[in-house]
Amino acid sequence: MTIASKTPLTAGTKRLISLSTVLPWAFAALFLLILPVVFQTSSALTIMNQMAITIVFALSYNMLLGQGGMLSFGHAVYMGIGGFFAMHVLNMVEYQGLWLPLPLLPIIGGMFGMLFAFIIGSFSTRRAGTVFAMISLGVGELIAACSIIIVVFFGGEEGISGDRTMGPEFFGMDFASQSEVYYLTVVWLMIAAILMYLFSRTPIGRIANAVRDNEERAEFLGYSQRNVRWISFIVSGFFAGVAGSLFAVNFEILTEENLNLATSGSILLITFLGGVGFFIGPIIGAIVFTLLQTVLGLYTEIWSLYLGILFVASVMFFPGGFAGVIAMHRRPLSLGKLHLLTVPYLKVAIPAVTSILSLAAVLEILFHKRHGFAGDGEMSLYGITFDSHGYQALGLAIVIAAISLFLVSRITPEIKAAWDEANHAGDDQ
Repeated sequence: MTIASKTPLTAGTKRLISLSTVLPWAFAALFLLILPVVFQTSSALTIMNQMAITIVFALSYNMLLGQGGMLSFGHAVYMGIGGFFAMHVLNMVEYQGLWLPLPLLPIIGGMFGMLFAFIIGSFSTRRAGTVFAMISLGVGELIAACSIIIVVFFGGEEGISGDRTMGPEFFGMDFASQSEVYYLTVVWLMIAAILMYLFSRTPIGRIANAVRDNEERAEFLGYSQRNVRWISFIVSGFFAGVAGSLFAVNFEILTEENLNLATSGSILLITFLGGVGFFIGPIIGAIVFTLLQTVLGLYTEIWSLYLGILFVASVMFFPGGFAGVIAMHRRPLSLGKLHLLTVPYLKVAIPAVTSILSLAAVLEILFHKRHGFAGDGEMSLYGITFDSHGYQALGLAIVIAAISLFLVSRITPEIKAAWDEANHAGDDQ
């Protein structure tokens, strides 16, 4: 028996690894820089800003759930606290003459988010699992209640507001335009994302994964599971506070909604939808959620119903989320057999999309029929105007949905056979 010696990495291999690490970040930065050139309207910039803030918030939550295995129902507290403190500092800049350039404001919010995470994590991270989840839920409800009671800080039901343009100019920018705010937001998005990625590659980040998978074994190796969770909790609180500060800069107002249970539940949904445990998962989830909330919300009042259906379907059939679905195709790609899935995917695409659109039509017709005014049966859907109170349109949508679902079921065995062949490591026959 021979023992293979470790071969040191050559200079070419090191450069290749370095390029494979840097290129995705460089591409992401370039993509973010050119987006305002393509989408120049104020509403588009607002949506992209909201998307960037949600990404930072979701990545900070994934540090708890995906990397540390800590299910939190109160993570919005640290975003909200950071945002409220940032807004107070913003008002101090306006009314008390405090000198602070606006691009440095997220550091202030991050520090206060980290401070509260330090305090709350000192007792909540002593236990994991259900106990930690219940403590986070209680703390979240406590802070949300305080936001209504402590009016001097939280502003009560009206919240607090500020003016981002009253601070000192930063290289000639006063951040009055949405484009300037966009570039400020994406710069902090890149900074926060890179730092969180690097944290996940540090020894403490790796040990957090070990504690998540087997805390007893981590203790046996000499690591304190409680300290590892606490450190991850503190760092996560900092980046949640950064997200809260960016929210304050973009929308110039914060209310109780920024730290209540609904916001914490939304970020949990976003993370699961994108893919827990994958670094890119929360990014995908934040993009999908924001598009559903903003773009789809312009066309239908029941967008949240579609989001709920998507979430349930993801948890039931694709527990790894969208990122997990992408990761499933790594093996066929490495085996050079990804092309075997192209034809089955194309075959199922048309009936699958048709079934989704027809089922959505059924829901929209039923919703309009139930909530429409008396005598107002006319509605438009997919560019077609018809009477929603009649049964012809509803019946046609049901028939199309049934036929398309039947076609999907007939193509499913072909997809399964192609999938098994694409993942088979043997020689091609």
